[in-house]
Amino acid sequence: MIRRFLSVTIVAAVMLTAGVVGRAAALDEDRAEAIAELQSLAQSIRTAEMRTDHLDGSIAIAEKDTAARAAVLEVRPAFVDEIAALTAAIEQAAGKVDTSAHRASAQSAQQSVLDERKNPATVVAATATVHALIDKVGQDIGSWETAQYAAPSGPAWASSGPDGYARVRAALDQVGGGGVGLYESASCAGGTAPACANSGGFIKYRADIVDWSADRLNWAMAHELAHIYQFRVWGALTSSDAYYSAFGGDAEFLANCMAVVRGYPGSVGCDADQQAWASGIWVGAVG
Repeated sequence: MIRRFLSVTIVAAVMLTAGVVGRAAALDEDRAEAIAELQSLAQSIRTAEMRTDHLDGSIAIAEKDTAARAAVLEVRPAFVDEIAALTAAIEQAAGKVDTSAHRASAQSAQQSVLDERKNPATVVAATATVHALIDKVGQDIGSWETAQYAAPSGPAWASSGPDGYARVRAALDQVGGGGVGLYESASCAGGTAPACANSGGFIKYRADIVDWSADRLNWAMAHELAHIYQFRVWGALTSSDAYYSAFGGDAEFLANCMAVVRGYPGSVGCDADQQAWASGIWVGAVG
């Protein structure tokens, strides 16, 4: 009986010990899981904190970038206004002064403004550049007008106005008369002739020709310029038998033929031999 009791006691002790060991093992597993979960949670917290820091940094950068862009946008309208003013100035300079360099500078300034996103000082500097270009174009136009509108007896134009004068001037320049004086006058053949050349080396025009077509106006200026070249060899010309033989001593007919040679034919043409002879007058040669 005692021996059986002792056996039961030993078995119970063994079972108790096994239960304690099993519970300890379970506790260790729970502890390991808890530690792993805690570590995972800590890592998640660190990751979240890093994301928060990154987000805060991104927000700060974005806010700074937005503020810089806003500052650039704030000064852009002034630049746009100056570009519009320069465009108007360049239009006024048409036929008067060469504005290609001004255009190139303006395009360079405009590109710098288009490329700029953060520094408003770049836009301000470009605006100042364009404003200076406007002043320069105005000065160039003023110089041209001073030189071109000064006739011996006063202004180079009257009723035709500066724009009309500029149109006739452009036609004369195009046909090769860039260095020849030009003035509005109603005195050509008592006002019956639309234009005339003076032996002093300048050309006068009647106000109404400013409304002529480009082709007709170019022909008229080429014709009058031909007379200027005739005056330069007048003595030899009027002494030339070939002049009388080919043109009947008619300076107007010769001027028409000289215009044809330059590529500006009028209503009266001339044959190949006459053109060949007339071409010599342009270079000071009388056949």
